[in-house]
Amino acid sequence: MLSDDADHHAVSRSDEIEPAPGRGDPRRPAGSRPRRTRGFALILILLAAAGGGAYGYTRLNQPEAKPKAAAPRPVPVTLGTVEQGPFALVSNGLGTVQAYNTVQVRTRVDGEIQQVAFREGQNVHKGDVLVQIDPRPYQATLDQAKAKKDQDTANLNNAKADLVRYTGLGAYASRQQTETQTALVAQLTAQVASDQAAIDNATTQLGYATVRAPIAGMTGFRQVDIGNIVTAAGQTPIVTITQVEPIFVVFTAPEDQLPAITAAMRTGDVPVEAWSSDGVTKLADGRLALFNNQVDTATGTIRLKAVYGNQNHALWPGLSVSTKMRVGIVASATTVPDNAIQHGPDGLFAFVVDDNDHAHQVSLKAGRSDSGRTQIMSGDLKPGARVITAGQYKVQDGSVVAEAHASGAAQADTSKPQVEAHR
Repeated sequence: MLSDDADHHAVSRSDEIEPAPGRGDPRRPAGSRPRRTRGFALILILLAAAGGGAYGYTRLNQPEAKPKAAAPRPVPVTLGTVEQGPFALVSNGLGTVQAYNTVQVRTRVDGEIQQVAFREGQNVHKGDVLVQIDPRPYQATLDQAKAKKDQDTANLNNAKADLVRYTGLGAYASRQQTETQTALVAQLTAQVASDQAAIDNATTQLGYATVRAPIAGMTGFRQVDIGNIVTAAGQTPIVTITQVEPIFVVFTAPEDQLPAITAAMRTGDVPVEAWSSDGVTKLADGRLALFNNQVDTATGTIRLKAVYGNQNHALWPGLSVSTKMRVGIVASATTVPDNAIQHGPDGLFAFVVDDNDHAHQVSLKAGRSDSGRTQIMSGDLKPGARVITAGQYKVQDGSVVAEAHASGAAQADTSKPQVEAHR
């Protein structure tokens, strides 16, 4: 058995020493190849992970590319034109319409109203009957005065006849009788004159019982009715009559315009137009009648009065109106639309659009305004230049602009072929 064990160990040793086919190192262990392969793969994985991390870090920290800025879109605006030509120097103001004459009709006698002969709002003429007051007491007073005069006239005639007889007696009549009779005639003559004055007064009082229109005009609301008792001492008028043809408008103007107004009145009539308070509707054409004899120092204005024919009754007493008074005409003036003028921190300015549709801010000094246009006293504005009249709040100096209605028309033109193509 010992020999068998020795043989078995010899065979095992010979198997361990014998190199594997195709290998140069007989001492290399049989399991070393797989461990080296796994290490090499692990290194490759680590390198790949490091490279991916570096690439990701580079991508994350790389600055984003800014998109290319688009060209600014034109600002839609409304344009007007600078013009040059005759321009009226107009002074604008605010005024109130006043009746040419206003009368509060009251009774001058006491009595009961028996008749009202007018309608409220009626256009009456001077002398038309308005109200009839009971005339009987005043007619009786007149008749009494007439009777008294007839009595005194008879006595006067008798006294005159006696005086003639006394004078004809000559020396047969005493001087005292003649003088006494002469005095009696003079006394009765004065009495007759007094009677005539009483008749005139009674006639006047009787006439007052019929209330007539003192002026031509328009009646207002009636304040009394038939059957009411009116008195001369009463404060309530029967009716108010206002004369509206012609009619006045009282308005104000700055005191610095007084020399121009005075010069214009020397050359002839000064036209004054009356417009509605919002300045939209023209109501009447008139002329300046006069201006007040002093300036209001509190407001620095002067009051003026213009007169209007008012045949169409467009003006009514108490109505608030705006006035346009023309004091002269400039033969050649540069003007722009009113809306083109803007207020800035440095004063007035306007946006002028050049041939390339760029807006430029131009400082200016403005004068008076008339019919929607303002006179330019100074500023680099040439006739025919385009100015912005609406949409300025979006415009800055150098902005590109486009006329709003023009761009809309262009869009309509471009859409038309597309519609035809769809057809």
